[in-house]
Amino acid sequence: MYKRWQEKGIKSALNNRRVVILSGSRQCGKTTTSKIMVDKNSTYRTLDDSTLFQAAKNDPQGFVKLSKGTMIIDEIQRVPELITAIKKAVDENTRYGQYLITGSVNIQTLPTVKESLAGRVKKIRLRPLTQGEILKKEPQFLHRLKAQDFVNNNGFDKEKISEIIFRGGFPEPLNYKNKSERAAWYKDYLNTVIEFDLHDISNIKRQDSLKELVAIIASFSSKFIDKSKITASLSIANQTLDSYLGVLENTYLVDKLMPWLKTDYERVNKQSKYFITDTGLMASLLNWKEDDLILDANKSGKIFETFVYNQLVSQVELDNNEYELYHYRDREKREIDFIIQDLNSNIYGIEVKAGSSVTKDQFKHLKWFGQNLAKGRSFTGIVLYTGEHVIPFGENMLAVPMNNLWD
Repeated sequence: MYKRWQEKGIKSALNNRRVVILSGSRQCGKTTTSKIMVDKNSTYRTLDDSTLFQAAKNDPQGFVKLSKGTMIIDEIQRVPELITAIKKAVDENTRYGQYLITGSVNIQTLPTVKESLAGRVKKIRLRPLTQGEILKKEPQFLHRLKAQDFVNNNGFDKEKISEIIFRGGFPEPLNYKNKSERAAWYKDYLNTVIEFDLHDISNIKRQDSLKELVAIIASFSSKFIDKSKITASLSIANQTLDSYLGVLENTYLVDKLMPWLKTDYERVNKQSKYFITDTGLMASLLNWKEDDLILDANKSGKIFETFVYNQLVSQVELDNNEYELYHYRDREKREIDFIIQDLNSNIYGIEVKAGSSVTKDQFKHLKWFGQNLAKGRSFTGIVLYTGEHVIPFGENMLAVPMNNLWD
């Protein structure tokens, strides 16, 4: 049992919203988390149960009828008609905390869902476990970033972090001692999602192409994808590729990170980057081994950056829109892996290096950004690396051990 960072937000939402949607990838812990959020007066119903599924299909309004407490409805995307029934119920009774519904797909993008539940609902994303949650630590990185209060490394060198990366964040395979069993679990997991969940959101005729696309996106994770090469490889049209990418986002297998565009600088690249949402899944899809990261800088760069993304976004999403996460690239090939901006327009640039040493040259894009695009705003640039010490590289420029993401 892991205490999830989102628990506080879920409890708060149940106290000031009529409906709470807890969404996230299958097997990331939504059911376990939702069950511990409510009291003995709650009702739990999962639509993976065939009898309950049929009852919900036959009588949506009767299925959601509730007199007290909270009703948990698991995997609600299987019967989208329940959304309309819930809207009617909470419009007639405005009590807070009536429904906690979970979904392994983005419910509000389903073509059959006509109701937005605007003003009635709080949507919360649950992701695979972060390293901080696994170690039972509170999220501290954004506070450390703001205060420039970082700690030295305490044993998390490149080899140790590589082990964490290949293990991933899904609760079940964390229990596996055998690495090959863990890799097999991830492959079975992907097959289950594509063969089971996709029926709820889209009529995908070529599941083989979609599976291949997931592996392709994994190979591009943290980099810019070349859509023309992908369409040629899969023999699909651009429109089909965009549709498939949307499906992967809506089943939480892939995230799209938007570019930072809060500038009038005309040479900013406006292309988004894609990330696989779990590095254990990524390594399994690509058949990578931990030794590959020692021998191949390109592989280690991609999977370490993907790992950092998943640690960062989990903390950014906790703070009620106080922070926003982006990437930066321009036509002069200046690139910053991550840009975080807060409500006060303070900006933080983050570069990721898998190595245990940092050079002055690795700060050049951060320094350029701070001097040219962050004028008049507070800017801090850091390079996350696998070395031992917090090292200053000029004003508001620091090399920071990667374990600060969870320590």
